[in-house]
Amino acid sequence: MTMTRRRFTAALVAGAAATLVADRSQAAAATPLKARNVVLAHGLFADGSCWSEVIARLQAVGLDVTAVQNPLTTLPDAVAAVERVLARQDGPTVLVGHSFSGMLVTEAGVHPNVSALVYVAARAPDAGEDYTALAKTYPTPPATAGIVFDGDEGRLSEEAFLRDFAGDIPATKAKVLYAVQQPFQKALLAGKTTQAAWRSKPSFYAVSTEDRTINPDLERFMAKRMGAKTIELKASHLSLISHPDRIARLIIEAASLQS
Repeated sequence: MTMTRRRFTAALVAGAAATLVADRSQAAAATPLKARNVVLAHGLFADGSCWSEVIARLQAVGLDVTAVQNPLTTLPDAVAAVERVLARQDGPTVLVGHSFSGMLVTEAGVHPNVSALVYVAARAPDAGEDYTALAKTYPTPPATAGIVFDGDEGRLSEEAFLRDFAGDIPATKAKVLYAVQQPFQKALLAGKTTQAAWRSKPSFYAVSTEDRTINPDLERFMAKRMGAKTIELKASHLSLISHPDRIARLIIEAASLQS
């Protein structure tokens, strides 16, 4: 039977798709996972759903994933929320934090279930360190000026959210994220970590080179100080949404470490 051009093109597309699936399966098989669990913590101006695209990619390679709903009230409250989830894990677990939740990774990461830490454009203070003072040694990022308070409750203005927080996200999607941002309490920002899990656990860091919420050079400093395996992404603060493949691969690499 003579193959028409349309059938020939369809066959090529189908073949390419099959090859892609096979390649992905072979890649996953070539890197056996030592940690089967991943716990994700979100930062300010967000909720657990910000991890959705990363979660789908992690689940596709067989990882058991939980996104913590950070209460954004006080640092002890937020750490306790992470610790409750870590206590439910049944083995080695990769703990991942974005933005402010790097504080939670740093504090709660000493939990015995945690096998590796991943920081995504995140704070990574040392034990007892004043992160605000550390941040002030670098130029102030533009998003800071966009924080507005209603009493003790803070949030980002829409303009700052779209421009300085989610700058590389399509505007229609960024507006949806803005609509669901979770407000934080001023008391949250006063907390200091008492431990630095990165001093004893393998660490990974994703720097956002176009970040307007945390200074990229501060991110580089923290990543270098902890001796983290570091990648740099041309991304806004929300690299977990604009570059979910790269963030997922970094987490999978952390899960592949010998436990």
